[in-house]
Amino acid sequence: METTKNEVQEIFEKSGALLKGHFVLRSGLHSEYYFQCARACEDLTAVSRLSELLIKRLGNIECDTIIAPAMGGLVIGQEIARQLRKRFIFAEKQDNKLVLRRGFKFKPNERVLVVEDVITKGGRAQESINIVKENGGTPVALAVLVDRSQGNAKFEIPHSSLYAMSFPTYEPSDLPEHLKAVPVSKPGS
Repeated sequence: METTKNEVQEIFEKSGALLKGHFVLRSGLHSEYYFQCARACEDLTAVSRLSELLIKRLGNIECDTIIAPAMGGLVIGQEIARQLRKRFIFAEKQDNKLVLRRGFKFKPNERVLVVEDVITKGGRAQESINIVKENGGTPVALAVLVDRSQGNAKFEIPHSSLYAMSFPTYEPSDLPEHLKAVPVSKPGS
């Protein structure tokens, strides 16, 4: 387990995925650290390895389809689907809400694995789970590359993460003085 954590951390550090500054996360919370998963996903050899490790963490998952929320989960979700030899679809934003488009559908009770890159509160992951249920599929598990929720994100389906980060997050009204002094940035989600 420790060997895997070290390997994953090395991939993230080498890619420049972990940023330090003052960031507004998609959740609206502020943090001194931002995980830009897209930087780690630039290297498809790294994506392949991260997916392999995350699949091992899932164990014997039985699924028919993989769904990922756009944009963040696309690369890792597609690679997991490729390695598992399963169908891959994605949910995308429309009016800041995730929806199924492009003719994507589920068969009744189709077993679906939800894949996300990073969660803080788990909002987009939960939206994806809801989309599966609302469209007749059965969400069987959630696989997350990086969980920065400090164990606070809860889901009604089993979930696994490859890497947990425990950097503090702050409400906008409760920023520490040292963070107030740093210009804020919103890198994208």
